[in-house]
Amino acid sequence: MPDKRLWILGALAFAAAIAFMTVGLRGNVAFALELRAVRLLTLVQVGVAIAISTVVFQTVTANRVLTPQIMGLDALYLFGQMALVVALGSVGFVALDPRVKFAGEACLMMVMALLLFLPMLRRRFDVGLLLLTGVVLGVLFRSLASLIARLIDPNEFAVVQASSFADFNTVRPDLVVVGLVVTVIAAAITWRKRHLLDVLALGSDSAIGLGVNWTRALTGLLMLVAALVAVSTALVGPVTFFGLLVVALAERIINSRRHHLLLPAAMLTAVIVLLGGQTLLQHVLGGASTLGVVIEFVGGLAFLGMLITTSKR
Repeated sequence: MPDKRLWILGALAFAAAIAFMTVGLRGNVAFALELRAVRLLTLVQVGVAIAISTVVFQTVTANRVLTPQIMGLDALYLFGQMALVVALGSVGFVALDPRVKFAGEACLMMVMALLLFLPMLRRRFDVGLLLLTGVVLGVLFRSLASLIARLIDPNEFAVVQASSFADFNTVRPDLVVVGLVVTVIAAAITWRKRHLLDVLALGSDSAIGLGVNWTRALTGLLMLVAALVAVSTALVGPVTFFGLLVVALAERIINSRRHHLLLPAAMLTAVIVLLGGQTLLQHVLGGASTLGVVIEFVGGLAFLGMLITTSKR
């Protein structure tokens, strides 16, 4: 039955992609198709990156409420951009190759993720403490970025202001290729480790008893999560609750936490939501709202609902 549901999700994702490419198509068709193809590739990358990073992070932390974005990793990426503007100036920041900036910020996120979260996960801290730590870290990095924004020149602030908000309409062709490479490699690694993730989902004691090197597994998976968060944040900006929303939907659809089912279901659900939502809002509703706002609103409600449900248990 779950396999049949995956086929249905795949068909819906394909239909959403066709609708995204064809609905409202007019004028210079060749130019419009080329532009939409780049946007399609961008949205698919973002959906896959966020879905995989959320599933892996929830497995590692043994909690369905936590996501990398809630734990403040995207805020760390934005803080890194602000720090680069201060160090290089607006002219130097713009002149620097975007791929070099992405690589540097991704490496910074990997190092910081290991320094911040690996000690807590190794010591098996309480999930409530992990959540509180993530919220505090997110507020800290956003506050530091806000402080830098108030201190720097307005022209320099304008350079990075656009990246501080989720924008699914802006195309970053300079990062699409490098983002695609990182996403494909990360997806392949995650798929190869799907059985390891099933073992990790049993808990640290059970995983260690079954012969898993807990510290080594955590280190590799946290670096993987940080790289995927860097991809999604670099392409569209910070999206706090999207991963939580699509993984919760995927789990409801397939009714399983087995990773050979959950991973593709979460990726397909993310693609359906992004492509279908963008097509609906832009071409059917005439841009009445932005997809980022809708996703954050619905995802925030889902987050509150999951917190209330968890507390009642």
